Amino acid sequence: MNIFPDIRVKNVLIDEDNLSVEIMDGRTIKVPLVWYPRLLNANIEQLNKWEICGGGYGIHWEEIDEDISVEGLLRGSPSPDFYKNTMIQI
Repeated sequence: MNIFPDIRVKNVLIDEDNLSVEIMDGRTIKVPLVWYPRLLNANIEQLNKWEICGGGYGIHWEEIDEDISVEGLLRGSPSPDFYKNTMIQI
């Protein structure tokens, strides 16, 4: 019996406001797209060109040069670009 959850990526769903990542253990992690400015500014074709990377523990968008880890999503960690943009606006 494995007591550790399987947090590898199963599927990625994106709507106009949110990124939802389904992981193998049955959970879905949903975060606002605003946390990831590169995703927020991408078009639908670019958003749909994601691939699983890092042995299943990450998501990569080649065309927009974005990488997101499941661990970061579970911690609730926005992209460093989010903080840069937030600090510029303050």
